[in-house]
Amino acid sequence: MGKEKKTESYDNGSYNYKMFKCFNRKFKINEVQPTDDVRDAFCQFAVGCGGGGGDGDSSDGDASSGVMGAEQLCSFLDDHQGDSGTTVAEAQRLINEVIRRRHHVTRFTRHGLDLDDFFNFLFYDDLNPPITPHVHQDMSAPLSHYFIYTGHNSYLTGNQLSSDCSEVPVIKALQRGVRVIELDLWPNSTGTDINVLHGRTLTTPVPLISCLKAIRDYAFSSSPYPVIITLEDHLTADLQAKVAEMATLIFGEMLYYPESESLAEFPSPASLLHRIMISTKPPKEYLESSNPIVKQKDNNNASPSSEEETPRKEEIQTLESILFYEDCCENKNDSDQEEEEVSEEQKPAYKRLITIHAGKPKGTVKEEMKVVVDKVRRLSLSEQELDRTCSSNSQDVVRFTQRNILRIYPKGTRFNSSNYKPLIGWIHGAQMIAFNMQGYGKSLWLMHGMFRANGGCGYVKKPNFLMKKGFHDEVFDPRKKIPVKETLKVKVYMGDGWRLDFSHTHFDSYSPPDFYTKVYIVGVPADNAKRKTRVIEDNWYPIWDEEFIFPLTVPELALLRIEVSEYDMSDKDDFGGQTCLPVSELRPGIRSVPLYDKKGEKMKSVKLLMRFIFE
Repeated sequence: MGKEKKTESYDNGSYNYKMFKCFNRKFKINEVQPTDDVRDAFCQFAVGCGGGGGDGDSSDGDASSGVMGAEQLCSFLDDHQGDSGTTVAEAQRLINEVIRRRHHVTRFTRHGLDLDDFFNFLFYDDLNPPITPHVHQDMSAPLSHYFIYTGHNSYLTGNQLSSDCSEVPVIKALQRGVRVIELDLWPNSTGTDINVLHGRTLTTPVPLISCLKAIRDYAFSSSPYPVIITLEDHLTADLQAKVAEMATLIFGEMLYYPESESLAEFPSPASLLHRIMISTKPPKEYLESSNPIVKQKDNNNASPSSEEETPRKEEIQTLESILFYEDCCENKNDSDQEEEEVSEEQKPAYKRLITIHAGKPKGTVKEEMKVVVDKVRRLSLSEQELDRTCSSNSQDVVRFTQRNILRIYPKGTRFNSSNYKPLIGWIHGAQMIAFNMQGYGKSLWLMHGMFRANGGCGYVKKPNFLMKKGFHDEVFDPRKKIPVKETLKVKVYMGDGWRLDFSHTHFDSYSPPDFYTKVYIVGVPADNAKRKTRVIEDNWYPIWDEEFIFPLTVPELALLRIEVSEYDMSDKDDFGGQTCLPVSELRPGIRSVPLYDKKGEKMKSVKLLMRFIFE
């Protein structure tokens, strides 16, 4: 059902639904009550309800008479929730905050939590979040040791062929925590300035200076860790020099670049706080890759791998796509272009600003992935090239990504700015999985989920097994079967908040919604799984109280994806919210799990109460 304007139909704790414009159906709205597990936990630790303040005996306890003070809450957080190290003073601050939110009149006379306070505390996602909300990983390792939140064509507002280019998507990405921004640089119509646009398409340009100023102003709005600008450069030598001048003036001391021309090892995120870096091909490589004569001569046997690659004709489906295809072919076959000379004065100004030297395969990918001892770099592959390479040389990919950076980008036929499955890249250690952040869909939900890890700072430390080498230079083999490492138990207790965020007829015109929850594990193939709760009919406060068990072989790379739907017998089920969380970051115990809309924006009130147990 589509959204409808809210109407006044809430009467004395019930909702009225009009049937066929003839008569009303009245549904009573019951206040959500604590589940048995919540009552038991309260009685186990509270004073005065049989628990004895942490003696572990909750049998026959009267929860309504119990009170949980700071010491008891501290014991609950430590013993039941696994939040070791919580002090009594911190527990008292939590109590004070819950009382402040719930008891406006009596807040100065209350010093502990009753059962309802405790239940509400568990449902406050800012006080009882499902994952650690701050940076907690080691940030002193080289950049190649981290997965990095990466955007693709970060300036596009919509599709890849005809949408507007703007600095606004760049700002939104940075505010979400994205650390890698991609800009495609082209000369303007007069050849005197630089525009950002998706070349050989109908996208409208935005001046480069607008994007650079947006990056300067918003780079660290959500994270202090470094921002990397990846440039797809289609400029003349004098315009490259202009880019260098522009970046130096706009970024000032924010701009980081090494003194040496190439790095033997990448710097760490911790050493680059509030710094901005540039990653692109050195100027000479751009001349070769943009000149069809040179490219054909040097790359006769190489498969197409430019990010502006021409789609295969059998992949073309629309008239707009055909025009794009023919235009690409026309540009690629224009053999009258002459190789451009770069003066010695211009070359250093641009080249010295490149911290992370980039390239795309000129020969076979296997050859390109040979590790050089005293030099690190970035290599870009399309999603199809990654699939092919991983199926034949998976350990070479893992070995390459231990010191170098691998960037994966969407195939050229994703005109609608859709995305691909990111797990294959992460499983092989690829740091930069470049996504179209302006779209939405399940793949993007996984991306959002991965980078909720480590406080949402945009850098997630790769698991140790992806960085280790054996006696014979052996590395992790993603294709090898391994035993179950641990088991995750997920219990879905209940949901709340839809009544506050939606009109009473949003899901169903004639009755309250019929919610159910789907729970997925997305990770290595052996760990992938899907479970579903039963449908709770006609209830704004669904209580499922169902537990699911997931055996995991590689929990470090597993994501827990959760989606709530409203069952519709005659039509497609309605969307009720979603979230995705890294399994390795889940906090054990009873937790509040906020849900997000289809675009990944946090919903104001909707959340689930869940429990996580690792065995």
